[in-house]
Amino acid sequence: MQFSEEEIQHEASRLLEKLSHRGWDRTDCEIIAPITLEINKLKREKNTVILAHSYQTPDIIFGVADYSGDSLGLSKRAAETDADTILFAGVVFMAETAKILSPEKTVIVPSVDAGCSLADGVTAEDVRMMREKYPGVPIVLYVNSNADVKAEVDICVTSANVEKIVNAMPEDKIIFLPDKNMANYLRKVTDKEIIDWDATCIVHDNIRPESITEFRNDFGEDIIVLAHSECPPDVLDRVDLVGGTGDMISFIKENPEKKKYMLATECGLADRLAVEFPDREFLGSCVMCPYMKQNSLRNILQALKDPLPEQIIEIEPEIISKARNSIDKMVA
Repeated sequence: MQFSEEEIQHEASRLLEKLSHRGWDRTDCEIIAPITLEINKLKREKNTVILAHSYQTPDIIFGVADYSGDSLGLSKRAAETDADTILFAGVVFMAETAKILSPEKTVIVPSVDAGCSLADGVTAEDVRMMREKYPGVPIVLYVNSNADVKAEVDICVTSANVEKIVNAMPEDKIIFLPDKNMANYLRKVTDKEIIDWDATCIVHDNIRPESITEFRNDFGEDIIVLAHSECPPDVLDRVDLVGGTGDMISFIKENPEKKKYMLATECGLADRLAVEFPDREFLGSCVMCPYMKQNSLRNILQALKDPLPEQIIEIEPEIISKARNSIDKMVA
């Protein structure tokens, strides 16, 4: 598509208003302006909604996304729209969740290489094996998992509601899959016996407790440390808030007097929040997710214009039905 110089400059100004908070200059914005203009034009023509997880880069979140946030919240939001197509800039299991909640919509993912160490850490066969090993014990599954795994469990949870749901269950013993770190966190906030699984997030498992101590020493006690519950126990012991990305955002919104933050999570969240809360200071320490960063404006444009067969999410109806049941139980 060809755009006039006036259109490009107007788009560059729109982008600069947001991206300047992360060090972008006008030249940077002029370079990507034709791409964001084309994506935004095509998504309107094709009745497509673009979802971007909070760990995506700022040019995606503020350049082309209609909604940004966590995976389940985005999928629920997309289901409420009249869009024919959902393009999910995240990792593949997130696009699968969108398909589960909107089976009538076309769901596409920009990068088929955008995997997840947690989702790859447990299979449907693993779940069936655990049922045989622990008959009668309910299986609780973190939503960061593949569709066929969701179809095998009793209930799904998110990082925001896992504590509430597990404590509300009548059983004294549960199986929690797949995140070992989150299972360890659960042991601190519930009296239930937790049978865990040995999988972790490659991002959060690499955040070290020493970095939190160093930041507190360097920036004083007024720095607030927010950590994802996928982090190791010795990290969570040293922070001010444990939760998911939504919990972190809510805390920042509700505490405008607190100005300095360390976010123990993926770097993309700090990029997003630095734009949305320019009066706050976000200081390391984060770890970049190599899977999340597989998405780019260019492969979003390619997927929107002419998606390859492998970029279109296809799930068997029976799996959709069973996986939807485990998600609906969580919502209920």
